[in-house]
Amino acid sequence: MKRILVTALLTIPLASWSASSSDWPMQEFDGDLQNLPSLQNGFKLYANYCMGCHGLQFQRYERTADDLGIPHELALKNLVFTGQKIGDLMTTSMPREESKAWFGAAPPDLTMVARVRGTDWVYNYLKTFYVDENRPLGVNNKVFANVGMPNVLLDLQGVQRQVCNAEDCSELVVDAGTGLMSTEEFDSAIYDLTNFLYYVGEPARLERQRTGVFVLLFLIILGSFTYLLNREYWKDVKH
Repeated sequence: MKRILVTALLTIPLASWSASSSDWPMQEFDGDLQNLPSLQNGFKLYANYCMGCHGLQFQRYERTADDLGIPHELALKNLVFTGQKIGDLMTTSMPREESKAWFGAAPPDLTMVARVRGTDWVYNYLKTFYVDENRPLGVNNKVFANVGMPNVLLDLQGVQRQVCNAEDCSELVVDAGTGLMSTEEFDSAIYDLTNFLYYVGEPARLERQRTGVFVLLFLIILGSFTYLLNREYWKDVKH
């Protein structure tokens, strides 16, 4: 009951941030929680580009640093910009009421976004911002139409525009030389950022999976002994 309530409470604010299902052809995302360099880079990208608006209020810096193999001193120096302590929750300093006026809605907490919306959604959303002069912030998004969020990764990706033909406007093209990263480098960065959010959605996932393997092995061994013991008990009865 408690788990259902938490999920429901998290879904409510996320609903204001996410639109209904998109018809954009989604690229599949395959997370890798054993890839520590990817998760560490994703943490760095999140701290530098996302935490100004989006907190992770159910995640602690200390747990994250420990899971990702980052020394506490290094995490505090390079990833904590709010004066918080290593044991604090990863909250944002964005004022909630003012942000409603700035963006139309307060930026949601993203602790559970990868679980609620799915990693494919997050991965494609982050890659499909494009120039739209008709929008208040000058950008739109193919996965979330009429998004009320600026393209915070613009300097990395560069200026991306949609290319229209007689049939549709389904192609996105980045203006050459406008971003700090190549297309391949940006795709890799977005993979790492999405991978980090995948981890944050369930930090104990790998531990749970490892425990599950041991439980299954135990049940197999126990079942084998139980079968042999049962056969031994019934041997004399059958004969």
